[in-house]
Parts: sequence; C-alpha cells; structure tokens
Amino acid sequence: MVEASPSRANMGFIGAIVAVATIGGFLFGYDSGAVNGTQEGLKSTFSLIPGSWSPTNGLGFTVASLLIGCFIGAFFAGRLADLMGRRNTMMVAAALFLAGALVQGFAPSQIIFVIARICGGMAVGAASVLSPAYISEVAPAEIRGRLTTVQQIMIITGLTAAFVVNYFLAASAGVSTAPHWLGIAAWRWMFLMQALPAAIFLVALLFIPESPRYLVSKGREEKAESVLASLFGRGIARAKLDEIRATYSADHRPRLSDIKGNGFLGVRPIVWTGIMLAAFQQFVGINVIFYYGATLWQLAGFTEDQSLQINIVSGAVSIAACFATIAVIDKIGRKPLLLIGSAGMAVTLFAMVYAFSQGSLDPAGNLVLSRGLGLIAVVAANLYVIFFNFSWGPVMWVMLGEMFPNQIRGSALAVSGFVQWFANFLVSFSFPVMAAKLGLTISYSFYAVCAVISFFLVQKLVRETRGKELEHMEG
Repeated sequence: MVEASPSRANMGFIGAIVAVATIGGFLFGYDSGAVNGTQEGLKSTFSLIPGSWSPTNGLGFTVASLLIGCFIGAFFAGRLADLMGRRNTMMVAAALFLAGALVQGFAPSQIIFVIARICGGMAVGAASVLSPAYISEVAPAEIRGRLTTVQQIMIITGLTAAFVVNYFLAASAGVSTAPHWLGIAAWRWMFLMQALPAAIFLVALLFIPESPRYLVSKGREEKAESVLASLFGRGIARAKLDEIRATYSADHRPRLSDIKGNGFLGVRPIVWTGIMLAAFQQFVGINVIFYYGATLWQLAGFTEDQSLQINIVSGAVSIAACFATIAVIDKIGRKPLLLIGSAGMAVTLFAMVYAFSQGSLDPAGNLVLSRGLGLIAVVAANLYVIFFNFSWGPVMWVMLGEMFPNQIRGSALAVSGFVQWFANFLVSFSFPVMAAKLGLTISYSFYAVCAVISFFLVQKLVRETRGKELEHMEG
C-alpha cells in the first residue's frame, strides 16, 4: 500500500485546491439559506399561500423547488463526473449558480422564479456531491476527513452569510418587502448577492487540476501521474498510479450498472449504506431550521427581526461545531461521531417538542410560547444544530466522498446524492403544511423519532473509513 502522507505532500497546493473546491460548498449554503427571510416578499409579490401544496401558488412548493433541481443535479453530476471530469462538471455548476442567482433576483413571475430556482438547485446538488468527492480524491488519507469537513464549514458559512446579508438588507430597507438599492425590493437583493461568489467560483476553477483518479479512469495516465507528482511528489507518483489503476475494471469504464451486487434489490450493500446516510441526514429535520428558520420562530412567537437574529446565532454555532469536528474526525473516526450526533439530536428535538407542546394558541391559531418555553425552544434548537454540525452535517459528506470503491464512486454518489436531495425536498415541501395542519409538536416528534432510528442504523450498517486509502475501500 502506498500512503501519501501529509509530511510528503505539497500541502500548499492541496490547500489551494481545497479552498477553490469548497467555494462550491459556500454557494451550496448561500443558495440554500438565501430563501430564509424572503418568504414575506415571495408571498406578497407572487400571491403565494403558506398552507397550499399547489405548484402555482404554494409557498412550500416555491421554496422547495430548489430541491427538485438539487436531486436532479446530484444524480447527473455523479454520472457527468465520470464522463467529463470532476472539475469540468463543477464549472457547469458554477455557471448555473450565477445564472440562477440573477434570474431569481429579477424574476417577474412565480413560474420564472421557480425555473431559476430549479436551475440553481441543480448547481447546489452538483456541488454537494462533487466538492467532497474531489477533495477526497486529492487529499492524503491521514487528513482526508479534516480537509473534507472544510466543505461543511463552507456550507454553514454560506448559510450564515445569507442570514447576515438578509438581516442587514431587511434592516436597512425597513422590512424585506420594501424597495432598496436601485428601487429593487430588499428580498430580491437577498438572491442577487449570490452572483458575486458564483462568478469567483467559476473563474477559480480554471486554476485547479482534474482529479487523478478520474484521469486514470479515462486512460490519461501520463496526466494523472503529473497531477499526483504535484500533489505528493515524484517519489510516490508512479506507485500510486499503479495502485489506482488496479482498482478500475479492466474491461469497461465506470458505469451506473457497477452498483449492482448481492444486496437488497440487487444493489451492493455499501450503496444501501450511502442511501441510508443520505436519507436520514434529512429526516432529522435540519433544513426546516435552515430554510424556514424565520417562519418557524415567528410561529413560535418571535418578531421577524428577532427571528433573523436567531438564524445568525444558529449559523455561528454551526461553524464552531464544524471546527470541533475537524479537530477529532481523523482521531476518533466517522462512526462514533455519527452515533454521538444521533443521540444528541434525539434529545434536543424532544426538548423542542416539549416546549411546543406546552404553548398556547392565539385567536388567529398561531402558537404562542411563554418566555421560559421560548428560551427552552431556542436553546434546544441551537444545541440540536451543534450536534448536527458536529456529526451528520459534515460526516455524511465525508463518508459519501470516500466510502465507495473507485470503480463505483461516481455512480454511488449519483444515487446517494439523488436520495439525499429527494429526502430534503420531501421534508422541506411538507413542513409548511405539517406546521399548518398538524402543528409543530407533531412535526418535530417525527424528526425526533428519525434521529432515534438513525442511531441504530449507524450501529448496524456503517463501517469505519478513518485512515484508509481510497484504493482500499470495500463494497
């Protein structure tokens, strides 16, 4: 086995590559969080109805339409990454980020907004699976977890940046629906601001190399060896090239059918593990807080201004939790972190359920919490966010980027990424209706039960990948 240790690697070059790749994570977070705080503008401008399922006038569908693009983008990005390369596919995603931000900001109608949101979602889905996979394919095994976790930090940084920008835009305009710069409503600027980092991402991708594992899969071994030499030095480039070559099938290039095996429904067990991780990362309800945080806290009795400030606090504690993950993920491993996260999320979600269940309803049917219950809800929510971002937030993406054998990585990422974003869509699309029809108590009970289930699934299905070279992943 050839180990590309950090002491022999060109860490300056690898660090620059990671910095560029994780701009995709920043945009993933920003695009996901930009809608948080724009609901009032969307409702008033496009006459949307919060409790409606309709694709033409429902707030839930309009917000969640991003996720339609996400699961399409995640699936096709995994396949395109095998066909045209990791870097080239990320460049397509960067262009979609840019176009989606501009059109969402200027959209004259709900249908145009939804189409642009789906296009932006395709970029988010692509970035979500490709950035961690690309980082895993260029990083030394000893620190791969830490470097891939930077992706989650950038996702949360993007979310927090969106929360901060939204807060100051709404504050400077008075309310989010008021006219702001150039007479354009503040809520529209919340989408337009994403165009700047999208343009930076598109240009920066021109300066990083293609993944050496993709190059080997295409038979471009001379170029692959050159990239490996730049990453890890000439001394081990040839041996590493031979090791990578041995993991690819001699009779065909990677294809979707490679995920077939002796598992359930004829699919490899390792792919089912990826599907489980992808689905339950969403079933615990994290994106209800990220997408509907402002709406959630207003339902719980806080003002719009207070709700936006709570979002910023949630983003800040998320970043701190991710830094804690970086410190321990390559020391204690991935599986222990997932188990800690599942247990912590279950406890804090049930605490939120308790607070919501003890609230009262005002004459309009809105939930009202006492000061003490409101404090319990806010503290529990932020602890929940900490547990998620210490564990399932970054660790799921780390594992999806590294757990699959080279031959099936692109195809397994396509399937797992599709499931992750489809689950995200289901949760985000259903929340406004669940909150309106069933209330927050029942809605959050569902997420809490899923957190409990995830603990036992991790115990049974997940195998530790800490410190293993990608060429020695099994499944």
